[in-house]
Order: sequence, then C-alpha cells, then structure tokens
Amino acid sequence: MITVDKYLEKLEKSGKPVRVGLVGAGFAGRGFAMQVITSMVGMRLVAISNRTKSYGEQAYKESGIKDFVYTNDPSKFKSAVKSGKYVLTNDPMLLCKSKDIDIIVDATYDTEFGAQVALEAFKNKKHLAIINAEMDSTIGPILKVYADKAGVIYTQANGDQPGVLMNLYREVKGMGFTPVMAGNIKSLIDVRRTPETQKAFAEAHFQRPTMITSFADGTKICVEMATVANATGFKIGKRGMYGPKCSRVEEAPNLFSKDELMNGGLVDYILGAEPSFGVFILGYTENPIRRRYMSCYKMGEGPLYTFYRPYHLSPLEAPMSVARTVIFKDATLAPWYGPVADVVSIAKKDIRKGEILDGVGGFTVYGVIDNYVKTRAENLLPIGLSNGSVLKKDVPMDTAITFDDVELPKGRLCDRLWNEQLKLFSEKGKNGKK
Repeated sequence: MITVDKYLEKLEKSGKPVRVGLVGAGFAGRGFAMQVITSMVGMRLVAISNRTKSYGEQAYKESGIKDFVYTNDPSKFKSAVKSGKYVLTNDPMLLCKSKDIDIIVDATYDTEFGAQVALEAFKNKKHLAIINAEMDSTIGPILKVYADKAGVIYTQANGDQPGVLMNLYREVKGMGFTPVMAGNIKSLIDVRRTPETQKAFAEAHFQRPTMITSFADGTKICVEMATVANATGFKIGKRGMYGPKCSRVEEAPNLFSKDELMNGGLVDYILGAEPSFGVFILGYTENPIRRRYMSCYKMGEGPLYTFYRPYHLSPLEAPMSVARTVIFKDATLAPWYGPVADVVSIAKKDIRKGEILDGVGGFTVYGVIDNYVKTRAENLLPIGLSNGSVLKKDVPMDTAITFDDVELPKGRLCDRLWNEQLKLFSEKGKNGKK
C-alpha cells in the first residue's frame, strides 16, 4: 500500500496514469468508479461498459461526472478516449481492444459474460482484475492459463474477503509464521433464503436481491473461500466447511482440529463472531523466541495464533489491486494451485423435471464448497454453470445436482472453458504436477 501510493504519485506527476476500463456498473462497479474518479492519483477511469445504460450513467453521475460520451461506435469510442473524455458504452469489447486502456476491471458477477470479457482482454494483452468470485471459483484456473500465455496478469481485486485474506496470508507468512487456516466470519447462513425474502434488505442497501440472497444462503462465502483454496492449496475439512459458532475471532485456534490444520491447511469460517465483517489467518510457529515476543504483545501462548482484519471494503480497496497489477505485475489473488475446491449446486427446494435453474442467489439452488477431487468423482454441477440449465429429472430438496441431471444451455463459452480446465488439470494431476 505504502509503496503503491508513492508510485502512483510519481505517475500522476509524469502524466502517465494507470488507465482503467470498467465492465459492470452495479453496486461494486459504481463504488469502484467513484473511488477511482474522486480519490485516486496516478489512475484514470477511461471508460465504463454496462449492458443497462442508466446504471453506467449513474456510475458517472455519482462520481461527479456530468460530461461523458455514450457510444457503441468503435471510431467514436476511440476519438472520445483520445480526446480525454469519459466514455460510456454497452460494448465491453471496445474497452478490451482499446490501446488507451492498460487493465480491465470486471465487476459483473457473471460467469459466462465475464469469460467472454476475460478472453478478449487477454487477446488484446490487457491485464484483468475481477470483482467476480463467481467466475473465478468456476473457471479461474483455466483463465489464469490463458492470461499466462498472453503475458498478462489475472487477479481478484482487493477489498472482497479473498483479496483481503490473501494480503493477510502474505503478511503472516512474511513474519515467519506458517499459515494453516484462511478464515471468514459470518453472522448468518440460511439456505432457504430467496430473492423474495431478501428483497427489502437489498433495497435498503442499494443492492440486487440475488446478490443479498447469495450472502444469506451461504453460496457467496463458499464461492469466495473456494478461490482462496485455489490460491493457497488449502483444503476443505468437510462439504460446506465446519463453520463453528463462537463469540470472538481469537477463539478460532481452539475450534478446529490441529491435525487437519497441520496437514496442508484449511479454508473455513466461524459463525456469529466479532468482528463480524472481518477475516482471519491462523499462523503456526514453534520458534521459542518468536513465541516469547507474541506472548509479550498479548497474542497468546501459541503455537497457533490468530491474525485478523476487522473489515473489508470492496470496492473502495479495489483500485490498489489495479495499481499493483499494472505497476508491479503483482496479483492480489490468483488460482496458483489450480482447482483445489469446487462450489456445487444443491437443490434449495424440491425441483421438478423441466424446471430451469436460476443460479447464484436464486430460488432453485444454493452453493456448497467441497474438495475438487470429491466433486469431480461425483460429477457434480458447479453453481457457476447452473444458471439456465434445465432439469432432466426431479431432484429433492438439499440434494446435490450432477451434470447428468441437467441439460446445459447451448453454445456457452464458460462450458467450453470448464471442459478445457477439467482436461488440462486432470492431465497435470496424472503427471504429478499442480
């Protein structure tokens, strides 16, 4: 953070800011736009792409920008960008192809649409920072392969729990501790929540009911922790994670099996604890001198210690990830270990043959995390691919849905990438490689 902000000041003085194209102007996208436009030196938001024009207009207006150009014409887009005007379009490919943009930020929360944007960005040698854990948990490993081949960076943005956790993980490791758990903190999980039950809360907090539903029914935490597992190699102790209840985050070292923690590490969460909007890392050390210092600084007797951050502020923190990516080629979080975890589709109710699944945060399914090896052995359907799938048989409530149970929508890029990922990492596993 300290290094990045000083470097951004240099870029501002030199007149060579980091140039950003934003895809998606929902809750997260608008917050990101506001932060870049009003607070970031050495960084410029060049253009916004959003399918609904009014949301893009809102993003600019909330940031104090009244003068912007709306166009879907490539030549007019290029001319407006060259003249230094803010641009709004509903064609994200114009951003990906622009030579006046260094990095694309995907804030869509959509696997299929995000995949299309990602490949076009990589094709045009653009870095990609995502506020889209739904896509990352599903096809992130293969997207990183494409990014690596293109010589660009694929990363989640800071601010959401995965990015904040990865920063903390690196900090703990840098102090000489061995991270053995990456943990989230939840105040509620109720798998029966739907967009109808969450409608009022969503309206009060300026968000979509489907997004709020994904928080409440547990899908979102599973999606986020799957991306952390893919970044750290940590496993899942049981399907859905343990999620023990407690009052304070400092209780976490006594709530999980030390044998499991020391056998490669876990991702998990605690329920009902304070600080309720934070994340934590459990770090291990047997070094007696380090433990003496930890005792002196009121961190406990060890050998397991709790390191936590009491907040995460997506999308207010996301611009710093963008800067790190472009300036230092440093990914905040990426699936360095390939597919370690998977988030599978579970019937939220009794679903009948012929019904269409409505995906993350909907009425029909919720997502549950498990180890990738187990989910592939059972041929389970990732929730990131579930939207639009048609059931070929009745599925009882709380039953895991398999690929054999559904007919997927035709012609989707995300399905092609999933199958490519499945084949690639299966072959790497056979060869003893990550």
